[in-house]
Amino acid sequence: MKTTRCVHISPVTDALTLGGGRPMLFSSFHIDSSASGPLAHHLAPPSPFCNAVFAFPARVSYHEAMLGIDRRAARYTWTAAVVLLLLMGLYLVRKTVIVFIIALLLAYLLSPLVEFLDRMLPTSRTRTPALVAVYLLLIGVLVFLGFEIGTRVVEEANALMERLKATQSNQTSMQPGSIVATIMGNIQNQIRQHSSDIIAFLPKMGIQALSIAGNLILVVIVPILSFFFLKDGRVMGRTILDFFDEGPRRNLIEDIAKDVNLLLIRYMRALLILSLASMASFSIVLSLMGVPYALLLSALAGLLEFIPVVGPFAAAILILLVSGFSGYPHLLWILLFLGVYRLFQDYMLSPRLMSSGMQLHPLMVIFGVFAGGEIGGIAGTFFSVPVLALARVLYRRLEKARRETEFTKVSP
Repeated sequence: MKTTRCVHISPVTDALTLGGGRPMLFSSFHIDSSASGPLAHHLAPPSPFCNAVFAFPARVSYHEAMLGIDRRAARYTWTAAVVLLLLMGLYLVRKTVIVFIIALLLAYLLSPLVEFLDRMLPTSRTRTPALVAVYLLLIGVLVFLGFEIGTRVVEEANALMERLKATQSNQTSMQPGSIVATIMGNIQNQIRQHSSDIIAFLPKMGIQALSIAGNLILVVIVPILSFFFLKDGRVMGRTILDFFDEGPRRNLIEDIAKDVNLLLIRYMRALLILSLASMASFSIVLSLMGVPYALLLSALAGLLEFIPVVGPFAAAILILLVSGFSGYPHLLWILLFLGVYRLFQDYMLSPRLMSSGMQLHPLMVIFGVFAGGEIGGIAGTFFSVPVLALARVLYRRLEKARRETEFTKVSP
């Protein structure tokens, strides 16, 4: 049964709202409640109880404004606000986030070995036996390196400190007019002038000691977190994917996750190989050249290799300064070796290890390193290159998905 009712509409605001922005000429109409459509009603023939018929389009866009606010714009604004709040929350807990990121990168570093051992143990239903074997092997390697190489590195570091103290104590026997004596005298004058500042700084050393102790605790926490990432990483990934329904969006998220996973594995593997290659090459060449404290300098160069751009440059400066301070006469040969090795690593070894997934323009890498250093210090410098690479992968994957969507719409 059809029912008819009259509805009064303001000829300006209501008419513009219901009419999609087009002016209306009439002020009342009646509705056929049995009809269906975008508004759940259609106009029926004029009723004798109504003095006029309101004519407006049958279809009104779903995104039409309510109370003057476009629904699509409101949804985008809400999404941007949620993302902004999420970023602010991450910034407030940035130290904890950095710890978890380091643990995740360590997990990616150990992941290939865990996968290999997991395939070698087909009877195991979990990855726990492979994880235990990898961690025991890692502990054994660290203990061996600590006894075989670490002891010599510590001895060379102590010898270098003793030489610094001896140089400082012997400055009194220098001739008054010598350049070295003048420099040492200026240093002593600066120490006397700023002695009050130095004394005021001493209490802060206790706070710094506590900070160092906290960092030592992180050395224990990071491997534990990495263990759980390796053990339950697949389950975590499936849980995240379950938040999305089957369809193009879920497929896009899955493709992005695969690209990011492959990228991080390659990046951490490349960093480890580059670090070990630098340590081995420097120790061999510097020892053959007779450079003092060769093993200590090589170990520092290997560790600094984990910091992009800035790390290798700092290692080169450190090697030249220590060698010159120790009285080594052939600094030009050291400089030549450092330049040749850097060219070999940057243009031959590193591109092969990083593969196509990590290719970034050198200017972009330098910009990212300095920007990361300003934002997050050493941690920001370390994370700058992988963050840029992740942004590149994400952009390429989203652009590919957009093109596929446009092609699907155009094709019949």
